[in-house]
Amino acid sequence: MAKRDFYEILGVSKSASADEIKKAYRKVAMQYHPDRNPGDKAAEEKFKEAAEAYEILSDADKKAKYDRYGHAAFGPGTNAGAGGYGGGMNMDDIFSQFGDIFGDSGVFGDFFGGGGRSRGGSSRARGQRGSNLRIKLKLNYEEIAKGVTKNVKVKKHVVCSTCAGSGAKDKNSVQNCGTCGGTGQVRRVTNTFLGQMQTVTTCPTCNGEGTTVTSKCGSCKGEGRVYGEETISIDIPAGVQEGMQLSMSGKGNAGERGGAPGDLIIQIEEEAHPELQRDGLNVAFDLHISFPDAVFGTQVEVPTIDGRAKIKIPAGTQSGKIFRLKGKGFPEVQGYAKGDQLIHVNVWTPQQVTDEEKKMLEQLSASGNFKPSPNKNDKSFFERVREAFS
Repeated sequence: MAKRDFYEILGVSKSASADEIKKAYRKVAMQYHPDRNPGDKAAEEKFKEAAEAYEILSDADKKAKYDRYGHAAFGPGTNAGAGGYGGGMNMDDIFSQFGDIFGDSGVFGDFFGGGGRSRGGSSRARGQRGSNLRIKLKLNYEEIAKGVTKNVKVKKHVVCSTCAGSGAKDKNSVQNCGTCGGTGQVRRVTNTFLGQMQTVTTCPTCNGEGTTVTSKCGSCKGEGRVYGEETISIDIPAGVQEGMQLSMSGKGNAGERGGAPGDLIIQIEEEAHPELQRDGLNVAFDLHISFPDAVFGTQVEVPTIDGRAKIKIPAGTQSGKIFRLKGKGFPEVQGYAKGDQLIHVNVWTPQQVTDEEKKMLEQLSASGNFKPSPNKNDKSFFERVREAFS
């Protein structure tokens, strides 16, 4: 089943500000919140759908990529949505990442008796979410054309293996927060001229976790994470371009005390090719041939992205002629289009000649066959370039 447009899901335009997107998401999420629609699978799916849309549109990098490539930017092979985009988000993911949109306002407390979103009777948050991590990945033309899997060692915060991310020395070193009684939220009642008003906010003592650590883990000093290294397998789809960014959900820095990890942002860099140049989906090559070869014609070998190819140069080929090798360019990311290789012919003019060569050339210059006589039907240089790159 095709995915719906993210802007349509949230009911906003592409020009909507970050604040407008956040408000729109909150409105849709409130409408389909599982606590308001108990047992309604359709509502739960719409709730997840809205969370997916907000995950992309609330992130400037992901939003820019979505605006350019649509859902294809996060399809299979991009690793853009592992565990997040594409239906992989579960309720714990959603409330861990976007709980601030629900929990601090008190609105859901008004609807549901002040308890907020509950799993097992509490609305505890798990630690602090880890930050996103950015790396640069350089690829050569062949890797870009075919797609590649890269195993990259990334230095980052990883979950502490001693305490499994809890930050506590042992299981007996964790107790319910004395301020909120383990709920992760503090309820306040205020008397107004309209009567009593109740608000529910995140507990300031435990930051919504519902627990406090009495004795910290010696390895991570209570953070639940340590600085280390992880080897990450990154699937790069064919056709990526310089400056394009891919995102791997959950592969960034580990969160504090069991918090959700951040994302890994991969910025693509293109390694310069010694002979070829890229222009969008097409690849260009400058071929230099001698004057006799241009007159009599010849067969030459030219480099391509995936090896070498032989092409025939017809007799009488003019300098500036562009030959096209269909399908020898780059593929479209998550698409079906494929570029061509364009070969620009340059007839080489000698810069130094011997006395004997000079005499031969002077004799030839007197011949009518060597007088420039362009065919009126021949296309101009600009027309040929425009046609080649159209």
